[in-house]
Amino acid sequence: MKIYTLRSTQALPISKDAAWAFLSDPKNLKVITPGYMGFDIISGADRPMYAGQIIQYIVTPLLGIKTKWVTEITHVKDNSYFVDEQRFGPYALWHHKHFIKEIEGGVEMEDIIDYKVPFGWLGQLIQPFLVKPKLAEIFDYRRNKLTELFGELK
Repeated sequence: MKIYTLRSTQALPISKDAAWAFLSDPKNLKVITPGYMGFDIISGADRPMYAGQIIQYIVTPLLGIKTKWVTEITHVKDNSYFVDEQRFGPYALWHHKHFIKEIEGGVEMEDIIDYKVPFGWLGQLIQPFLVKPKLAEIFDYRRNKLTELFGELK
């Protein structure tokens, strides 16, 4: 079983409270997800984030194929971090940690995603050519959107 890791770090010139308010609101995930992915929240985003929260989405990650994705917020430490884990969806494993810490002039956000692709050796074969570049594209979009919304820390 091969588990892959994606790391992303971004500094923004906003307060920790502002960063937390935006990132911990599940509705904002649509804002920072590319439009072509057809991201729609079905349920679970009607309350502030809490451990045990189940959020259901529809996404179109590849080839126009709609997929239901169900995640659970498993850990939350206000203004510091939260963890979401896939319960049902396109990955064999999805464990996403979101960290926020104060730095000079703003905050640093760090995402660490551990994931496993489905379909055994076939999934491992396509991972470097399809899955990894798609995730990088999504996180590049997210980085650009957050910079557009909040500015860039210089």
